[in-house]
Amino acid sequence: MAPTVLNGIRLWPRTLRARLFVILLAGLTIAHAMSFAVLFSERYIAARSVMFNTLENDVATSIAILDRLPAAERAAWLGQLDRGSHRFVLGQGIPGNPVLKAADAEVASRIQTAIGAKYPIEVESIPGGARRFQAHLRLSDGAPLTIDVTPRGVMPVADWLPYVLVAQLALLVLCSWLAMRQAVRPLANLARAVDTLDPTGNTPRLSETGPREVAYAATAFNAMRDRIAQYLEERVQILAAISHDLQTPITRMKLRAEMAEESIDRNKLIQDLDEVERLVKEGVAYARSAHGNDEKASRIDLASFIESLAYDYQDTGKAVTVGELSGGAIVTRPHALKRILTNLIDNALKFGGGAEIGVQRRADDTVVIKVLDRGPGIPESELEAVMEPFYRLEQSRNRETGGTGLGLAIAQQLATVIGASLTLRNREGGGLAAEITLRG
Repeated sequence: MAPTVLNGIRLWPRTLRARLFVILLAGLTIAHAMSFAVLFSERYIAARSVMFNTLENDVATSIAILDRLPAAERAAWLGQLDRGSHRFVLGQGIPGNPVLKAADAEVASRIQTAIGAKYPIEVESIPGGARRFQAHLRLSDGAPLTIDVTPRGVMPVADWLPYVLVAQLALLVLCSWLAMRQAVRPLANLARAVDTLDPTGNTPRLSETGPREVAYAATAFNAMRDRIAQYLEERVQILAAISHDLQTPITRMKLRAEMAEESIDRNKLIQDLDEVERLVKEGVAYARSAHGNDEKASRIDLASFIESLAYDYQDTGKAVTVGELSGGAIVTRPHALKRILTNLIDNALKFGGGAEIGVQRRADDTVVIKVLDRGPGIPESELEAVMEPFYRLEQSRNRETGGTGLGLAIAQQLATVIGASLTLRNREGGGLAAEITLRG
C-alpha cells in the first residue's frame, strides 16, 4: 500500500509499529467516543424527561397556590415560587413576539398540558440576546399572571469532565503504545538478529523466551543459524580437503615439467601449475577467512606493528614506506589484521609499484589505518564491486596483472570478522586509498 502524502505531509506512517499504533488508537478512540455519545444521549433524554416533569409539577402547583390565595397575599409568595428556569410575575408582563422557536414551543406545550384547559395561555418570545419567553394567563378571579421562562441547558457539563476526557485519551495513547511495543519488539529483535547474522558465533543467540509464537520463531532462527554455520564449516573442510588432495598431483606435475627439456611450452606449463596452486590456496584462504574469530584478541602497539610489517617488505626490496603513525595501542586480532594489511599492500605494490602505510586516531577514538598507492585507481562505479570474490578489473589470467580476484574479498571478510570496516577511495592526483577503520 503506497503511503498517502498531502501537501508534503505523510499521512500513513512507514513503520509497522506506527501503523498498528495508529489503527489501534483510532479504533479505541472511536469506540470510546461512541460509548461516550451513547451515554451522553441516554443521560440527556433522562435529564430532559426529569426536567419537563419537574417543570410541569412546579408550574401546576404554583398556579394552584396563587389561584387559591387572596389577591393581597399573592405578591408575598412569588419569591418562594421562583425557580432557576422560571418565575411568576403578577401583571401583563412584557409584550413580545408570538412566534416561538421549536424548543420553546415544546416547553410552552408542556406548561399548557400541566395547568390544563382551565387556564388558557398566550406565549410570546421576549426580544434580546438571551433565550426567554413569557406565558400569559388569567387566574380564576381574572387577575393577570405571567410565567417568565428562561430555559436552561438540559444537562450542564461538569468542570472536571474535560480533564477526565483528556486523561482517558492519554491513557488510551499510553496503552496503545505499550501494546504495539510489546507486539513489535520481537519482530524488531528478529530483524536486528538477521541484520547482524554471524553464523561463526560472534553475536549472541536470539532469546527463545516470551510468547509461544515468539519463542518458536526465535528457536527456528537459531536453528537456521546453526545450520548455516555447519554448512560453512563443511565448505571449509571440503576446500581444505580438495587443496590437500590437489597438492600432490600438482607437485608431481611441476617436477615432471621441470625435468623436461627446456622449451616455451615447458615454461608455460610451469606457470600454469603455479597459478593453479596459487588459486587453490587463495580459495581456501577466502573460505577460512570467515572463521577468523578462532584467533583470540590481544592488545598491540599499532605503530610497532605497522613498522614491523613495513620492514619485512623492505627487507625483500619492496617499496613500502611508513607515513604518519598516531594510533597508539588497540585490542584486535593481530594475525587477521596482518593478513588484511598484507593483501592491501600486495595490491598496492602490484598496481601502484609502491605502498605507504599510515595510522590516524580520530576525535571519536576510532583508528584508521591507510594503505596508499599512486596506481591507476579504480573507477568510482566499481569501488564496491572489486571487494566481491573473483571480481577483477583486469580480466586476463596473467599472474602479474589479473590475479585471482580474492585478495580484496579476503581483506573485506576478515575486516568484518574483527569488527572493522574496509573502504576504498580514489586519491586526488591519482592512486587508491584503502582505509581500515577500527574501534580504539
